[in-house]
Amino acid sequence: MAVEAQIRAAIRDCVNRTSRKPFRWGGLSGYEQLEAIGLILRSLPCREIDTDYLSLLSAWVDQALSNNFSLALDLAEAHKWLRRIAECLRYPNNSDRTSDNVIDITQNAKIPKTSFQVRCEMEELLQQFVPDPKQNPAQFTLKKKLQRLWHKYGANLLHCYDIPGLPPDNLKMEAMFSHLRRHQRRISGRKSTAELRDFGQYQVLFLAESEQQLLAQIQQVPITEYKTQRRRLALAQAPRQQKRRLHRHPVSTIQALVNQHTELLTLLEFQSLKY
Repeated sequence: MAVEAQIRAAIRDCVNRTSRKPFRWGGLSGYEQLEAIGLILRSLPCREIDTDYLSLLSAWVDQALSNNFSLALDLAEAHKWLRRIAECLRYPNNSDRTSDNVIDITQNAKIPKTSFQVRCEMEELLQQFVPDPKQNPAQFTLKKKLQRLWHKYGANLLHCYDIPGLPPDNLKMEAMFSHLRRHQRRISGRKSTAELRDFGQYQVLFLAESEQQLLAQIQQVPITEYKTQRRRLALAQAPRQQKRRLHRHPVSTIQALVNQHTELLTLLEFQSLKY
């Protein structure tokens, strides 16, 4: 039951994946993750669907995949067009792509582009992007919003291409600030980082006059108490670590859970026959 609960939590995570805009779409990532789970569940030995819980779960997963297949294809194609637009604007490549694409993007980044060249390429790409509003609603919505934003703000986005050394976006800087805020929330336990904005990591030094005194204060903590708190921290972080493994390696993670479930089920059946 514990393993089945973890598999249910993995499926629940698929349909509640959050998005990290602009390039990471939670719905698309969740569908791909659900596909990996369905592949593992379908590979299990065939049992009676009314008696085996994983077989019933596999049927539900297949139904969810079938109901959202066309929408997932539309989202995947829209995501490809968004990537093409990002490459046209010379945004940095931070995603996992094929080696050929990475080489091409790197070579294009070495060639300086003027704002006029980028504008021409962008307008040509928008002209090529002509989705059907009935067959591809996600692509049509993306095209409509992109075209409106480009006509409204496009002229103000092109100055960076005429200034040497100025990046085309501030995504790296925003990511660094987000990383610092998450770190402060984790070490302080506070939801808001407004109190930590002025002092940051140096706040702990106010409790000691020197690093030697700070080390002496840390060493006053009993080792048993330290190990107890470390175990509590490990238990608290276990669900998040499981979710991280699921996001990065969904196939191997679900396969490990299914293997564990199969071993436990075999052991229980053996014990029931023994007694």
